Amino acid sequence: MEISKTYEPQLLEKKWYEFWEKSGYFKPAGDPSQKPFTILIPPPNVTGILHMGHVLNNTLQDVVVRYHRMKGEPTLWLPGVDHAGIATQNVVEKELAKEGTNRHELGRTKLLERIWKWKNEKGGIIIDQLKLLGASCDWDRQRFTMDEMLSRAVKEVFVSLYEDGLIYKGKYIINWCPRCVTALANDEVEHADENGKLWHIRYPYASGEGFVTVATTRPETMLGDVAVAVNPKDERYKELIGKELILPLTGRKIPVVADEYVDKEFGTGCVKVTPAHDPNDFEIGQRHSLPQLLVMDEHGIMNEAAGQDFAGMERYACREKVLELLAAQGLLEKTENHDHAVGHCYRCDTVIEPYLSDQWFVKMKPLATQAIKVVESGEVKFQPERWTKVYMHWMNNIRDWCISRQIWWGHRIPAYYCDQCGYMAVAKEMPDECPVCGAKSFTQDEDVLDTWFSSWLWPFSTMGWPEETDDLKRYLPTNVLITAPEIIYLWVARMIMSTLHFKGVIPFDTVLLHGTVRDEIGRKMSKSLGNSPDPIDIINRVGADALRFSMIFGTPKGADVMYSDNILETGRNFANKMWNAYRFIMMSIDGISGLPKPHELKLELADKWIISRLQEVTKEVHSHYENLRLNDAANAIFKFMWDEFCSWYIELSKDRLRDESDLQGQLTAKYILLDTMQKGMRLLHPIMPFITEEIWQSIKTVFPMEEEALITAKLPEADNSLLDSAIDDDMRFVQESITAIRNLRKQINLAPATEIEVIIRFADSQQSELFTGYMAYFRKLAKVNRIEGGIGIDKPNAAIAAVVRNIEIFLPLSGLIDLEAERNRLSKQSEKLEKELAGIKAKLNNANFIANAKEEVVAKEKEKFEEVNTKLELLQQLIKDLQV
Repeated sequence: MEISKTYEPQLLEKKWYEFWEKSGYFKPAGDPSQKPFTILIPPPNVTGILHMGHVLNNTLQDVVVRYHRMKGEPTLWLPGVDHAGIATQNVVEKELAKEGTNRHELGRTKLLERIWKWKNEKGGIIIDQLKLLGASCDWDRQRFTMDEMLSRAVKEVFVSLYEDGLIYKGKYIINWCPRCVTALANDEVEHADENGKLWHIRYPYASGEGFVTVATTRPETMLGDVAVAVNPKDERYKELIGKELILPLTGRKIPVVADEYVDKEFGTGCVKVTPAHDPNDFEIGQRHSLPQLLVMDEHGIMNEAAGQDFAGMERYACREKVLELLAAQGLLEKTENHDHAVGHCYRCDTVIEPYLSDQWFVKMKPLATQAIKVVESGEVKFQPERWTKVYMHWMNNIRDWCISRQIWWGHRIPAYYCDQCGYMAVAKEMPDECPVCGAKSFTQDEDVLDTWFSSWLWPFSTMGWPEETDDLKRYLPTNVLITAPEIIYLWVARMIMSTLHFKGVIPFDTVLLHGTVRDEIGRKMSKSLGNSPDPIDIINRVGADALRFSMIFGTPKGADVMYSDNILETGRNFANKMWNAYRFIMMSIDGISGLPKPHELKLELADKWIISRLQEVTKEVHSHYENLRLNDAANAIFKFMWDEFCSWYIELSKDRLRDESDLQGQLTAKYILLDTMQKGMRLLHPIMPFITEEIWQSIKTVFPMEEEALITAKLPEADNSLLDSAIDDDMRFVQESITAIRNLRKQINLAPATEIEVIIRFADSQQSELFTGYMAYFRKLAKVNRIEGGIGIDKPNAAIAAVVRNIEIFLPLSGLIDLEAERNRLSKQSEKLEKELAGIKAKLNNANFIANAKEEVVAKEKEKFEEVNTKLELLQQLIKDLQV
């Protein structure tokens, strides 16, 4: 049989993915009446290119999907892509800028045509990349959030919520991105601590001499001040309430108002009130019927209301001029350093501006009630459980959701204004006639909906809602949602609310929130830091299986991944180990004809042990997969296949496979090697699908199995009747003893090929019989050509010893090495260690060192002392053992 000496993932991965997809294995199979297992993909942005976060997220999903598919459940992983309103429009607008034009010159219709063209040409890149990773989605069901079916659901939800009084339009302070020229929901604002300034400004009394001092981090907004607020219980300012101040640089008179919001202990106890540019000031303004003065436009440019000295200036340039003029007029009292959190746009990182604007909102509290209950009752569970508190805190303090965006790419708000009388109609389609004036001409609202407005409907819009489709009846509720914790508010919570409201069921019963992929020093991977490798380069270099295994193996449930190229060695080495084991087995059995039935096997200790261990590992792996402890599953398979099957069983089988005088022994080794390997590949398949399919299909040619493909083959089930703790213990005893003998050989640097005799002091006759019966294991794995021993025998002269459980193993050295030369060599090593130990001891006894050195340096020296002392004690014992 011709099998490549090295594993070549690029060839095999392409071959098997095409086979799976062409054969329809990604579709839900089995009895339609059987309960299915369903996962919804968190839809990547249409602009997206695979990054390491996608690798982690989609590998976790694929492992879970493949596991349930192999359990025989009809399994659906429903894929899709998000239209990503702001991000996608930004991409196309950058292209337009290179061409010397912009969206306004192009017009709405032409821009949308351009974006659709871009989407159709380049929007599928991330899907192709997910396929390279091995994602086994049902691609025939792929959805796009602006597909006709999903767009219909968006309109249905908007109109329904509006009619229920849960969607409204109003003038409110919202988060505004001057770069993207659109509103942002609170959850789309990313806050970062910055070293800023706090400027203290004097506001003169209108009545004459004197002033109050207010402090601000945004002095340019003072041009929009309409009042100064104080706490009504603040004795310092009681006389000022109701009086007027002069707003610096404008000459406008503004009142002093009393409001409980003001913290009299913070700063001077006086707060400038700018209702059009601060959310808290907006609330104060509402309570005191203050005007709302907007002093900058949607691009962050100061407008005419800011005054002729500032109109047309960019906001930060205006800030500098305001400070310059205040200082010149003696009104800038002082400037302090001030660390504070500054909000940035999650898309372009521009500092956001609180801005007064007409926007559409969803009332969230009525929707949150039931979504809180299903988590409290355990109907929806978060894993790790700590995220439940995060979810509950946000839900109990939920605010209304600003859903309108001032861009053109997205679901246009289904609100229509009569061109004649201004009447507003909210409807799924444009009205034919105005019910107020009878006019037949309407203009649709210019704004589009927040991208998340279509995403929050994902669990049911993807299955055909508002139609009552077969898919909805069969696949909703889904089972597990696997996603990142940063979108627990933006997406997870909202899906729970919308699905409960519109379908009366939960969208999923389990939410697995995985960690973040970070670099070696703990930084989140990002393009801007340049610390994020291209996953496709990694796949081309080491293969998707190696990447998948490496990401899963070292990442406990919910923990962050600390990525470096070094972790890829784990997956690559394991893939190579499996390939080499498979290649050895297939080549070794090539000349052994026939295959015995299970009852015809001639089982010895190693056979019974590997069979028993396979049952134990199978139970462990099932449990880990079921409980989403995927790294534990990877570790259990790794240890079994590498440390037990390859390192012990395969090694012990080699002599049996070559022993033509014992055909039954040959056939037994052949059967167990093939059976254990194919079952190991079944357990490993969810994590490393490509190499396991290749190996399993090859084994199938000599070891008949009913299934057509590993991807749909059944997972092994543990047979408790084959579990044997006594056999396991005997084999472990033999392994521990062989390992001890190997260590004795290392102590005296014995050449690997040198055969040895050992003497063993046994505790009972059963031990002696066990070792005598399996002398071949010691010969094969420790080069022992003879074992002598007995109960209570004396230690031989010039021998080194090891204790294993309650036996002592002696390795006589006479004839193996030059005892005198070895004693001299070890004595020199001992003298060197004694000097090193004395130096460390002197340092630790030095009071100055202990007092002045860093704590970690002292700890390191103490650790070094213990390490050197242990080495010295072992060396001295070894010298003692060499005495004749």
